[in-house]
Amino acid sequence: MKGILGRKVGMTQVFTKEGKLIPVTVVLCEPNVVMQVKTVETDGYNAIQLGVFDKKQNRSTKAEVGHAKKANATPKRFVKEIRDVDGAYNVGDKIGVDIFEVGEVVDVTGTSKGKGMQGVIKRHNGSRGPMGHGSHYHRGPGSLGTMLPKRVLKGKKLPGHMGVETVTIQNLEIIEANKEENYILVSGNIPGAKNSLVFIKSAVKNSRKALPKEILSYELEEVNNDTVENTESVEEVKEEVETTETQNTEVEEKEEIKETKEENPEEAK
Repeated sequence: MKGILGRKVGMTQVFTKEGKLIPVTVVLCEPNVVMQVKTVETDGYNAIQLGVFDKKQNRSTKAEVGHAKKANATPKRFVKEIRDVDGAYNVGDKIGVDIFEVGEVVDVTGTSKGKGMQGVIKRHNGSRGPMGHGSHYHRGPGSLGTMLPKRVLKGKKLPGHMGVETVTIQNLEIIEANKEENYILVSGNIPGAKNSLVFIKSAVKNSRKALPKEILSYELEEVNNDTVENTESVEEVKEEVETTETQNTEVEEKEEIKETKEENPEEAK
């Protein structure tokens, strides 16, 4: 098991060299700091605690500040524990995006968007009643049960709060892992709003080999001053040619008018 914490930035799309379009989600993953290492001898199980994104010290408790000092780090905004980690880590180590390879299959966990108070139609995908012909039942929850227990039975689908749930999308693919800019491109969509915390970890149900895809990269070319001067000179030459052509056409028109006057003086009058 291996994983990293990050922040969802948004969605975009990339193209492979074969011309295939892949929708991807951009996840900003700053280097995660190992805040604590748990072992079977001390805690009863093996795990590491990761922290990411600095937190203001005046907004942190003394316990958080002391806990971060053990790792020679500042208090972190997000802290999460990972069990059964591959490899050995020490307190204070940093984990970057390079732990994942391009083409590797992962699971992404996030908190879904909150949708507030919703009815049974939207919350539980229910069906509405007839909207016409005198029907007085449209978007209600339906019957609440029999008369005998005189209470609402457990499991009845009723209106309530929707969203803000921990959701995991499985078997997504790593399209790109950029160590210089600390971001990961994950194929498809992942749960959560923009700037929300997400957790990327190794896939649990998929063990297929990594099949990296070569995506197109766009690089900016630097323009030399010599080429700019050459382009300016070319434009000047074009302007001069256009002016000479217009002058020549005007001269030709004047000569034609003179010739017509000399041949037919009466028509010219």
